[in-house]
Order: sequence, then structure tokens, then C-alpha cells
Amino acid sequence: MEMTEKMPSGQIVRAGSSAGGGALALRSATLVARGLRDLARESNWLRVQIFSGKASKVAVSSVGTVCAISAESRGTAPRVTVYDVHNSYAQMALAVPEETAALAKHLPATLAWSPTGRFLAGTWAAWQPSIHLFDMGAKEFVGSFGRFKQPPSYLAWSANEHFIAAATPGGKLASLRLWMLGEQGESIEDAPAAHAGIPNWLERQTYEAEFGEEGAFGGYGRTTFSPDGKSLASVIEIHGEWADDSILIAEAPSLRKIQSFQAQGHITDLTWSGGGGSLIYCAAGQTYRLDRETLELELLPFAAELCTAHPQLPLAVCFSSWVKESARGQLFAVDLTTGRVFDKCGADGVTELRWSQDRTKAYAISKDGTMCIYEPLAL
Repeated sequence: MEMTEKMPSGQIVRAGSSAGGGALALRSATLVARGLRDLARESNWLRVQIFSGKASKVAVSSVGTVCAISAESRGTAPRVTVYDVHNSYAQMALAVPEETAALAKHLPATLAWSPTGRFLAGTWAAWQPSIHLFDMGAKEFVGSFGRFKQPPSYLAWSANEHFIAAATPGGKLASLRLWMLGEQGESIEDAPAAHAGIPNWLERQTYEAEFGEEGAFGGYGRTTFSPDGKSLASVIEIHGEWADDSILIAEAPSLRKIQSFQAQGHITDLTWSGGGGSLIYCAAGQTYRLDRETLELELLPFAAELCTAHPQLPLAVCFSSWVKESARGQLFAVDLTTGRVFDKCGADGVTELRWSQDRTKAYAISKDGTMCIYEPLAL
């Protein structure tokens, strides 16, 4: 792994003082910085530019660290780079054995931070067709595991960081696989602990002779573990513009089917809420809540394409790329008990939402390097 750091010139050096005076100065500086930051806020949102240019892939961790695959620039091959939101002068370029980054312009990639932000798992067409694991605390490449003919479209971590699941598209080649990891992030075995292929319970939505691939199984999409790590939900994608996706709820780590539910339209995101008692998902621009036990469905009174529920509170942060009478998209918070939308913020191109590890703020990251941080005083 390579690491490059850029340090600002003209640094302020603290003069010597007594212990009490130093503590007071530090506290005052923190309050002043917070006050200046709050003056620039749009409601409870803070906008920060993490990097310039446009990335082909970007992911944000629960501690605000951003990983991005930079677009190719003049004479420079794209790289997987990690940025620290708390220190805009420090950045780290990741590298793995047998990397062919020079050929990697706009090639597919999947990046996923572990819940604590310690580990980063990723696949990239510039790397060998495996899941590559980095320990960002130790700043080292741990190794790789799994082999893919079709690269995963989504990677998901369990809350305790013991399981990682990979969801791949590709119709008949599609799969949902799960690995069990050691405490240091090492894979116990290269082969997955569990594997699921084409669901044998899934019925085709059209006649094959008439519509070809329309209405057929397309693969596995968005995947997320329940808060207790005992199950996971994965989107069953169906080919066709007017097809309806389904949600599989499977046991972890066996991937044995527990429940399934057919949605309306294509699902763009899903998140657990109510401590795992329900699933909130976005499909065809609408937002729904699915009760885990009864499978009763509720249409929520707000539109979104991305949504992440707070781990404990009836609160969610969402993104919609289209807002009536506006050329921009919108980030907003919503009370999941009443459906009330508040703390709106204009935004474009958001690709991922995540609550912070201490659960006091939420991060929204865009491919152009813009991060919006939601930090309400009540949390």
C-alpha cells in the first residue's frame, strides 16, 4: 500500500502554556470552529468537498473516511484512493499485487466499508477477480479471497464484522455468497461458507418464448444484514423495464430462505429499521415499509431512491434525484413514525448514505467528491 501525505504550509504552532490554560484554549478553539461551521450550514447539513474531479466509484465509512476510484486524468492511471474527511491534506493510495490500473478506466468496481470503518473490502476490474481486503487501522493489505466470473455488484458486512456477503448479477451465473472472517479480517477459507444460486422458488414473470430474458431472474442486488446479524435481505433482480423485483430474507450464515416478498418496480435501496423489525425499501421512486413478521406493506408518504434508517431511532435520511420544479436532487431527514419530512438540502449525484459509528450524524457522498454531513443538535 502506498501512502502520500500533503501538509499545509504556514502551520500554527501552539506556544507553551500551563496545563489549565492549554485545556481552555483547546476547548475555546473547538467551540469557535463549531460556531464558524454552523454559520455555513444549510439547516443541519454541512457540505464538504473531499476531492476534485469525478470518481467512477465512491464509498463512505461510518467514521467519514471516503474511498474513491479516480477517473483517469492526463498521463495518470486511475487509482483507488482513501481520503480522510477530518484531514483534507492526508490521502492514501491503495495497491494490490498484479494490479493493472492503466487499463481500468471506467471498469466496474464495488467497495464496502465494515461497520466500524476498520476494514475496506473491494473488487475492481483492475485487480484479480477476488474480494480484496484492507485493514485501514493498520494501513495494510490483508489479502484476497473468493473467485468470480461475474464481479459482485454489492458487498455487505454484518454488524459484528464476522460475515461478508457478495451479491452478483448475471442471470444463470448470478450468486449470493457469504464468508466468515476471523477477528483480524482474515478469511477462514477461500471458499464461501454458504452459496445461493438461482432461487428455485422464483417464478418467471413472462413467457420465455415470447419475451426472451424479459421477466427472468437477473441476479442479486442490494444486500444488507439485519442488526443482529442473524439474517440478511437481498434484492432478487428481474430483467425488464416493467418487471417487479423481489426481496429475499435469508438466514445467516446458511443463506437458507426464511421469507420472500415481491415488490412493485425495481428496488434501488433497502435498509433495516425498528431494530430489525421491518425493512424500508425504495422502488420506482416510491418508499415502502415491510413488516418483518407479517409481511404487511405500507406506502410511506415520501419519495426516495436511497434511504438509510437510524440504528435506534425512528429516523431516516433519504435522497431523491428528482424534486418537483427543481433541477437538483434533494437530501432530507424523515420521522418514520409520522412520515414528516424535514431538514431538506439540495444535492446532486448522491450514491451512498451512511450513519456514523456514534450514531450522531449521517454522511452522503457523491461521485464529484461532495460530502454532505447531517448533524442535528438533538442527536
